[in-house]
Amino acid sequence: MYEHFLSSLAKKQWERIGLKRRSGVVTGLFSLYSGDSAGIGELPDLDLLADWCARAGMSIMQLLPMNDVGFDFRPYDAQSTFALDPMYLALDRLAGVDTAPFRKDLNALRKRFPAGKKRVDYRIKGAKLELLWKIFKNAAGQPPEFDRYLEDNKFWIEDYAVFKVIKDCCAQKDWEAWEPKLKARDEDAIRFFVRDNTENILFHQWMQWQLYEQFRAAKAYAAKKGVLIMGDLPFLVSRDSADVWSHQGYFKLNLSSGAPPDMYFSLGQRWGMPVYNWGNIAHHKYDYLTEKLRYAQNFYDLYRIDHVVGIFRVWTIALSEPLENAGLHGVFDPKDEKLWEEHGRTLLSIMVKNTAMLPCAEDLGVVPACSNKVLEELGIPGIEVQRWSRDWGKTYDFRKPEDYRKGAVATVATHDSTSLVMWWKFDAGTADAHLFKRKCEEKRVGFEHVRGRLFDLKKSHHGRLRWKEEITDVHTLLGILNLPEDQARDLVNLYKESYGEKERFWKYLGMEGRPGEEASPEFVRRALEKVCATASIFTTQLLQDWFSLDDFPECGDWDFRINVPGTLSDKNWSVVMPLPLEKMLKLPVNKAIKSINKKAGRA
Repeated sequence: MYEHFLSSLAKKQWERIGLKRRSGVVTGLFSLYSGDSAGIGELPDLDLLADWCARAGMSIMQLLPMNDVGFDFRPYDAQSTFALDPMYLALDRLAGVDTAPFRKDLNALRKRFPAGKKRVDYRIKGAKLELLWKIFKNAAGQPPEFDRYLEDNKFWIEDYAVFKVIKDCCAQKDWEAWEPKLKARDEDAIRFFVRDNTENILFHQWMQWQLYEQFRAAKAYAAKKGVLIMGDLPFLVSRDSADVWSHQGYFKLNLSSGAPPDMYFSLGQRWGMPVYNWGNIAHHKYDYLTEKLRYAQNFYDLYRIDHVVGIFRVWTIALSEPLENAGLHGVFDPKDEKLWEEHGRTLLSIMVKNTAMLPCAEDLGVVPACSNKVLEELGIPGIEVQRWSRDWGKTYDFRKPEDYRKGAVATVATHDSTSLVMWWKFDAGTADAHLFKRKCEEKRVGFEHVRGRLFDLKKSHHGRLRWKEEITDVHTLLGILNLPEDQARDLVNLYKESYGEKERFWKYLGMEGRPGEEASPEFVRRALEKVCATASIFTTQLLQDWFSLDDFPECGDWDFRINVPGTLSDKNWSVVMPLPLEKMLKLPVNKAIKSINKKAGRA
């Protein structure tokens, strides 16, 4: 069924992991905790997650980005695409140091930052760094393994550590606000700074080595359990990052990255991270790209290529563009569509050739036609999201499981979307309010005048408008809009895409009667069975969606979602699962999850 992967460029990667139908879980380590955790999930906690995966018939644990985010805590806007975040260190398992003298400090840290609250208290990072500094100062010399680590990672480790120490000295100011010579990386200025801050720089390098040791141990344990770890490598990096500061010529600093308008984001998105100057990177034999992959394969068996369509072409917005316009006024880079296919093929081929990890591409959003062609050619799986896998522009029905791409990771939701239960409760059968309003304004239709006639406002929440049942056809819609169909094409498309969505999905699952307002465990089970039964070689689900098979009311709470794209909120990237990993291992629902995976030939 999947033999064609062995004739692709990724042949060696497929041979290494096997042509096997697999199921898995998606989560952030920040969302997990155990009885040993201090304030946040820690790398040794991955052992318990691997145990849970094995018990539930899964062989992939997919982690959200683990990169050092500084003190902003946005994993796709990291201060380094190499360095891991020290907040994930287990301080009582540090290599080459005696932590016994700090036992009281560790207990006090756990008491001050108890794990298992509804939200991560990210002040834990600063507290951990203070204690790590005390432990580091007390360490008797550095073992030879640490010296080898520094030698093996010369490409990035010193630049990263120097960047971190300068930020500490500059009250965390962005590097573009530093003293001019440090900002411009004047050789003499950097040399004098390193001379005067040797110990602090060594401290940041030492923490990265400790993370390396603990993560490698977690990967080895998962392998013993037959579980592969899938990493998530952000496509872009923060403008205020060690990467951009140390390789300023590798980025177009006059531009911001983003995404064009779509049905979910009417103004598009403006992310703020700079776009790559691929010409300059190519001139240096793609060292930045290949070194990043070389380091990541210490920890991962597979990796998610974040926003893979950006590798073909990325949406760019001039920094002079007003922030309130988001991504509305942008252009693609490269501008010439004829260059996209070869541009993407070149970069993806380099990625495949320079790592043992199997890439899996996140190909969502506005996808260029060449994307699927190149991914299939190279043997790179894409992603199929159940709610968006439909016969668009024709029947709008949900695609049958056997019609999913074989080269794909099938899922019911992503970390950027609502979970399955939330989608059903808040999103299914709705139109985006901002987009609908903007389209009305373009057509000179009074939005406030038609809103109450078209939509059930009592059932409309969180910027989503639920259609009234009586808007049964396009003729009725056009009558209320008072527009001919040729002038209302955009609004008609929004209607066709969303009206009756609940009824279609209910029928797709084989449920009886009228669609319920809430997603029952039976509804969740059928949706998960459908997505696991697809032709796609892999299927991974958010931990929240697996938990929805049981009675976990948190899973239907709007605030329980991982991230709302395009927003800045302390609720993003901070949700914590409602029980510790030790209790997860004993859940009765584990048998139901394993049964679904076994039935689909994935256990």
